[in-house]
Amino acid sequence: MPIQRRVPKRGFNNIHRVEYKVFNLGQLDSLAEKYGITEFTPENLYVNGLISQTDRVKILGVGELKSKLGFKVHAVSGKAKSAIEGAGGTIEILK
Repeated sequence: MPIQRRVPKRGFNNIHRVEYKVFNLGQLDSLAEKYGITEFTPENLYVNGLISQTDRVKILGVGELKSKLGFKVHAVSGKAKSAIEGAGGTIEILK
């Protein structure tokens, strides 16, 4: 029998962990141009095949945002929030 089946599993698995699909600010301009998105919502991202139907979406602040976009997402980092509001965009946090 292989060793990985003989040795017990160790460690902690958090059953309450929340997994997000992450998008960086640097990706958003190209995605908006490619798919014609003016508002980033889970429904729009699902229709365009970028996420699955049950995924939660988080925006991170890596890169620059050049266009004014609207966001309805589950989570936003602090740096991304200030960059989106600085570009004239709006943010709505979903539950």
